[in-house]
Amino acid sequence: MMRAPQDVILAPIISEASMDGLELKKYTFRVAKDATKPEIAAAVESIFGVKVGSVHTCIVPKKPKRRGNSVGYTSEWKKAVVTLKADSKTIEFFDGMR
Repeated sequence: MMRAPQDVILAPIISEASMDGLELKKYTFRVAKDATKPEIAAAVESIFGVKVGSVHTCIVPKKPKRRGNSVGYTSEWKKAVVTLKADSKTIEFFDGMR
């Protein structure tokens, strides 16, 4: 059963590294940890109306953090870098950030 696209794509990632990939039509998103590459591609295509060429994913590991005396960890999460096909239009959401 396919999930709703909003349950797969959680948030865009806005960083210097992700902004450098915009010229190559590479967009970075935070995705559900159990999302598969075909699910991610289908979600991006349905939300933004673009053609996805490839999807690369990685698990971002938890990192130790401390604040004063208390020690804890950030949560582990999944990142997806989506590359669009050459004949696809760009994602307007990211166009205003260049």
